[in-house]
Amino acid sequence: MRKKMFSVMGSLIVLAFAAALIVPAVSASLLDDIIKSGKVRVAVPIDVPPFGSIGKDREVQGFDIDLANLLAKDLGVQLELVPTTSINRVPYLITGKVDVVISTFGATPERAKSVAFTTPYAPYFIGIFGGEDVPVKSAAETKGYRVGVPRGTTQDMSFSEVAPKDCTIIRYEDDATTFQALLSGQVDMIGTGNLIASTLATKHPGKFNLKFILRLSPMHIGCRRNEADFLQWLNTFVFHHKMNGDLNKLYKKWLGEEMPELPSF
Repeated sequence: MRKKMFSVMGSLIVLAFAAALIVPAVSASLLDDIIKSGKVRVAVPIDVPPFGSIGKDREVQGFDIDLANLLAKDLGVQLELVPTTSINRVPYLITGKVDVVISTFGATPERAKSVAFTTPYAPYFIGIFGGEDVPVKSAAETKGYRVGVPRGTTQDMSFSEVAPKDCTIIRYEDDATTFQALLSGQVDMIGTGNLIASTLATKHPGKFNLKFILRLSPMHIGCRRNEADFLQWLNTFVFHHKMNGDLNKLYKKWLGEEMPELPSF
């Protein structure tokens, strides 16, 4: 009986030892995958100057493009730019079409259900802009007017929350179409960012005047949720280039002024 008991115990010890040797394979993180593949895919804007637009030489250029190049350099990998519009930023991330989004991306609680955001890399606010002849100073005064917004953007969501019932909101598929709608008279005002409107105002004086601010919306880099290693690396990347002055240099290059103080996140 005792021999049988020792035999059973011995078998259990052997099984336990064998189980200890069988260590489940740990799946590589996205950060590891990017470094191993030698390439990072970054979604960038192509219709939002000065952050991303098509230049005279047909090359994409802008603040976010330069930041994407800097990111790839620090990772030590090749950069694959993936042109995107505002409405495609989240779908491109969650479907795995891109690894990261650098495209005037504002953080909201709703977006954070699908996207992990870094600390801000540039200040920004969104507002309603229109011609000098439009006497509007608040959301309540947009009654009877037509306001254009890019579909699914922060300005779309923010203005929809405060717009009066008699205001007509017209949603477009991208920023470029929204800007053109104002210039062609299809709408009276549009929702966009202050830095974008400032750039457009230099080309079209009197057309992109600020009517009122909707909300502060600094820009963040976005990646997929549940990628803690990659998010930590991205936060380190932003912090490093904030501290060494690179972000300020890019801001001065594309916006022509010193970068204001960034909010904490």
